[in-house]
Parts: sequence; C-alpha cells; structure tokens
Amino acid sequence: MRSFASDNNSGVHPLVMEALAKANCDHAVGYGDDPWTEEAVQKIREAFTPDCMPLFVFNGTGSNVVALQLCTSSYHSILCAETAHIYVDECGAPVRMTGCQIRPIQTPDGKLTPELVRPYLCNFGEQHHSQPGVLYISQCTELGTVYTPEEIRALADTVHACGMYLHMDGARLANACVALEKSFRELTTDCGVDILSFGGTKNGLMMGECVVIFHPALKSKARFVRKQSAQLASKLRFLSCQFTAYLTDDLWRKNASHANALARRLYAELQKVPGVRFTQKMESNQLFLTLPRPVINRLLQKYFFYFWNEAANEIRLVTSFDTTEQDVEELVAEIRTCMAD
Repeated sequence: MRSFASDNNSGVHPLVMEALAKANCDHAVGYGDDPWTEEAVQKIREAFTPDCMPLFVFNGTGSNVVALQLCTSSYHSILCAETAHIYVDECGAPVRMTGCQIRPIQTPDGKLTPELVRPYLCNFGEQHHSQPGVLYISQCTELGTVYTPEEIRALADTVHACGMYLHMDGARLANACVALEKSFRELTTDCGVDILSFGGTKNGLMMGECVVIFHPALKSKARFVRKQSAQLASKLRFLSCQFTAYLTDDLWRKNASHANALARRLYAELQKVPGVRFTQKMESNQLFLTLPRPVINRLLQKYFFYFWNEAANEIRLVTSFDTTEQDVEELVAEIRTCMAD
C-alpha cells in the first residue's frame, strides 16, 4: 500500500533499523543508564544547546503530556490554536494528565500571533479563574504552515512577559527547519522556546519521541513526571539509539528535504489540474485541498488519505521520507483521470 494519509504510515529508515540492530547486543542497564542513551543525549545537546535535558519517551502524546505537566499546575490553563493536536487529536490526555483547562484560539492558518493570544492573557491573580500557564504551538502546524524564527520569538516574548512558558510540539520540526533553511537550535532555543516535544517518528524513526527541556526551572522534577506518566522505557536504548542515527550525517535533514521536495512537486502538478483548490499555503510536506466529492470517492478506492473537513470536501495529503516520484506521478494521473470523467 502506498499512502498519502500521514507520514506516520511510512516505514523505518534503513539506518535507523541498523541502529536498532546494533543496540540489540548483549545486556545493558535499563531505564537509560546505557551507552546508547548517553550517546543520543550528547547528539541532542549538540543539535540544540549543551545544557538542555533530553528525556526519551514512547510517543508524541506522551511527550506532550510530560512537557505540559512540567509547565503547569492543575489550576493553570493551556493556550493553543483551535487546530492544535493536544486539543483535537489526543483524546483528552493533556487535560486528564495536567488537570488544566485548554483554551483554544481561532486562527485561519494554524499559526498563533501575539495579537491573537493577548485577549487570553487575563485574570492573572484572580482566584476564580484558571491562570494562563503555558502557550502550546506546533512546528509545523496542523495545517502544514510554518512559524518563522521572528514569529516564534514574538510569541515567546509575549508569554514570558506574563510569567508563562512556551511549549513547542516539534513532531514535524525537521520539515520546518528544511523549509526555512534553519537548524534545530535556530527554531527553538534561539527563539525562546522553553520546552520541546522533539519528534522523529514522522521522519524515519520506528517509534519514540524526546522531551527536550531548555528552561532550568523545568528540569528538577522532569524524571519523576516522566515515570509517573508511564513514559519511562525499561529497555530505553531502543528508543534513544534511533536519535543517534537520526542526528548523524544530517539524516533528519535528508529525510525531511525529500518529503518536502515531493510535496512541492505534488503541489505544482495539482495546481495544473482544473477544479483542484488548495485551502492552505504549501510550506512543508502537507497539502490541504478540495476536490469534488465523486472524485474523492473514486480516489479512496485506490488510496488511503484523511478528510480534513468532510463537509467542505477538504482532504489532506502528506508526503514522507520514502515517498517516491512514481508515487506522486501515479496520484496526479489518477486525479487527472477522475477530474476529466
């Protein structure tokens, strides 16, 4: 099956599989006291900042709930875009695990701005109201758009002035870095991000994410929160060793560059097809578009993809590190055929 539904559906990069196989030798101390995890921690510190604290976890939801617990107490509120993964796609896990109220903010393109956020920065010190504690942003956003360094810094300055934290969900951070020709550090620590959910599963890893803690005040209880959140792996080396492969010889960049490039090609070809209308700017490896419903129904017989807004006949197409030029050509040809009939 070749899928444009999600980069979660892609396989595992051979170099990551090789790293897993190499870690599968002899015995090693559990829970992260092993040489593979030590090496991965060093790689992450080299990519971001030497004094960051990386904590490997099982998955994206796990990384988000650990990060948000570190930033909040139960009387806080979490601000995010109305399309945010923590609000739409995590089955209430952030609310259950933090006890916090989530305040969604309407935005047309998935990106928050200081102007959109400021009306929610209120009631500080008022005992009857949840206290704004953290701002959550996604890079790339759930609509495929990308925050520039200047936009992230403006948000960080805005919330820091109120004593709040900035949490970035970086499930597709690699795609954003490639789109903007920036490093991981240039889109995180240099912009004032306090804590990061660093993903690789969508870009060639088998499983696992990493909570990368930058703000010193968030580090002291981090290991305890990870354990209590059921996110501490006993055989942790099989999570951490993947990140060493990911961060060696710019594998992350090569994978994301490939996915972004094929998304641009798909976008360029579909722009030539009459009746195809894109609903968001194409900035990463995600495309949002509308097609006539009969065309969508025919495509679903051959391809797996998701509706984004079924009432509007809006769908999402996502390219991956292992998407091929042939995959793109065949999808474009099928859409052309369906639109012409």
